[in-house]
Amino acid sequence: MNKNVFIALLHYPVYNKDGDIITTTVTNYDLHDISRAAKTYGIKKYYVVNQLKSQQSLVKRMRDYWTSGFGSDYNNTRHQAFKVLEISDKLEDVISDIKILTDQEPILVTTSAQSSKETISYAKMKKEINKNNNAYIIIFGTGWGLSKEIIERSDYLLEPITGNTDYNHLSVRSAASIILDRLLS
Repeated sequence: MNKNVFIALLHYPVYNKDGDIITTTVTNYDLHDISRAAKTYGIKKYYVVNQLKSQQSLVKRMRDYWTSGFGSDYNNTRHQAFKVLEISDKLEDVISDIKILTDQEPILVTTSAQSSKETISYAKMKKEINKNNNAYIIIFGTGWGLSKEIIERSDYLLEPITGNTDYNHLSVRSAASIILDRLLS
């Protein structure tokens, strides 16, 4: 199993429902649930990417609560999960951090609920990840999805998660859990 897999949750640049590029706010549930999924599937670090200092402060306060003091003592499993959480201003900072940690240029894997001709299946991506020990970043978007520039910059775009209806707007924490299970279980 590849031990150099990272995830990033981007709050910018993402789309709103009108197709405008925006910065979304941090959601408490995304911090808790994606941290727990990350720890469960052996993710090296989970980066929350938001350039707003007020949002970074919120994330840091929550992470610090669960990784030290009363929160750490009260719930050790939450303490373990939140230890993988990092805060970054932008994707470039995440890439730089991973280069320092792994001495490698990370491979960018983006996610989208939108169909595209140029996607890779979960089975093929899982084989790709496990055939080597390269560094991979699985990038999730908030709002109405990652900007076109982020997707075009990536090395791989995963196929969308589809159910048995035409409704396709999962929460990012649900999508992250499904994707991590498909790629890393």
